Amino acid sequence: MRRRGRDGVTWTLPKGTPSAGETTEQTALREVAEETGLEVRIIGPLPSIEYAFIQDGTRIQKTVHYFLMEPTGGDLARHDHEFQAVRWVPFAEAGTLLSFQTERDLVATAESRLGDSFAGTSGEGPRERAAASS
Repeated sequence: MRRRGRDGVTWTLPKGTPSAGETTEQTALREVAEETGLEVRIIGPLPSIEYAFIQDGTRIQKTVHYFLMEPTGGDLARHDHEFQAVRWVPFAEAGTLLSFQTERDLVATAESRLGDSFAGTSGEGPRERAAASS
């Protein structure tokens, strides 16, 4: 969660900009570790999200690549402190907590894929996995 303005907060999935020479997957793993404090492994790709915004008078077109991931270690207490809070939440809560509809739709897709393809594959329940991005 990030504070926006005086009273607003924004809840989003982890994401960030690739460093020179990084693959999309390497960027996603690094950004999730930096922003959440968790070490994760990629299970598979999720749909990308495209959007545009204006920064310093210039229109920027951005594509964010998302991946279904599961934690392998780390600690949420080690998250990047540019964020006021980092939480691990059930899919149902993520659907109401996330600030952007595109990310809420992406979480619903991740939940559906886990239920269809990954349920019970590692001894964890499907609700103990998360989606993340680069």
